[in-house]
Amino acid sequence: MKKKNITHDKHRTPPKPLALFARGIRGSDPIIYDKKPQVAFVGRSNVGKSSTVNALLGVRLARTSSTPGKTQEINFFEVKGKGYFVDLPGYGYAKMSADAAEKIRKHILWYLAGGEVKPKLIVLIIDVRVGVTDNDRDLIAILRDEGHPMLLLANKIDKLTKNERAKVLAHLEQEFPDIEYIPFSATKKENVGVVRARLFALLGIHG
Repeated sequence: MKKKNITHDKHRTPPKPLALFARGIRGSDPIIYDKKPQVAFVGRSNVGKSSTVNALLGVRLARTSSTPGKTQEINFFEVKGKGYFVDLPGYGYAKMSADAAEKIRKHILWYLAGGEVKPKLIVLIIDVRVGVTDNDRDLIAILRDEGHPMLLLANKIDKLTKNERAKVLAHLEQEFPDIEYIPFSATKKENVGVVRARLFALLGIHG
């Protein structure tokens, strides 16, 4: 049997990944002044924020942790070279020390209210089983004061029954009639495609 000659194209450029981890920051950094658009993700610890970012990107880049509140950096993920998904630290973890919680609060406030960044959208993620917390309401007030457009993702919607789901969504609409919300499941991929297309368009990515 003759052996087939297999040739390899050494000059072929490998396909670029959809997204790359760009940088983790704890304060002002040159990436802040990059003119590429940004979409930021924020939410209480353990709402599935990192899982949401990974589901939307289709690749596991945001690090999930079994210890809520562990990640304290602001992580930038560059998407198709066009813009950034920005993963802000999780807040409101009850077992975190007061000093650590205050550092995270100031870090988030610096990004949202420091005046250095004007994100295209703030995506606030909640766990529908817990609902909107006082910390979430404080954040919403800040976003309103700063004039940031926001989208609320009602994550873990797959964990509710049909009746529970209807009640939760009705309550969101009643309490926040001016905020767009989308029922979402990072694990079951509910509305992942819809949200991805929406956010990618804000970064200038179409199709």
